[in-house]
Amino acid sequence: MEIIHVNPDSLHKNPAFSQGILVRGDHDTLYIGGQNGTDASGAIIEGGAGAQSAQAMRNVLAVLEEVGADASNVVRLAIHLHPDASLEEAFGGAMQVWGGVPSTVTVLRVAPVRPEALVEVDAVAVVPRA
Repeated sequence: MEIIHVNPDSLHKNPAFSQGILVRGDHDTLYIGGQNGTDASGAIIEGGAGAQSAQAMRNVLAVLEEVGADASNVVRLAIHLHPDASLEEAFGGAMQVWGGVPSTVTVLRVAPVRPEALVEVDAVAVVPRA
C-alpha cells in the first residue's frame, strides 16, 4: 500500500494537512464513527473544547490501535465543533494528541446531539492487510 500526499503547487501548502490523499495498493478501509471527548464510561470530560478535542483524538487513536493502525494510516479527519466552541482551543487540543501527521482535515461548526459535547471527530483510515 502506498499513501501519496497530494499538494499541487497551485494550492496553499501547510504542514498540518494535505489537500488530498491518494491510496494505492491492497488495503482495508476503516471508517471511524464520531468520537466525542468521552471517557470509557461515556461521560463527557470537563475542561472545555481543548480537553474534549484531545480526548476525542485519543478515542480515534484507540479505534486505530484496535486494528493495528495508527495516525499515519488516517487519510481524512473531520472535526465538528459546537457553535460556541473555540476553534483555536479545539484544534490546539486535537493537534497536541494527533501530532504532525498531515491527513486531510475538515473543520465544521454543527449543532451537537449532546449539548455538553463541544467536539466530535470522525476519520477514515487505510490499513494494510497483514
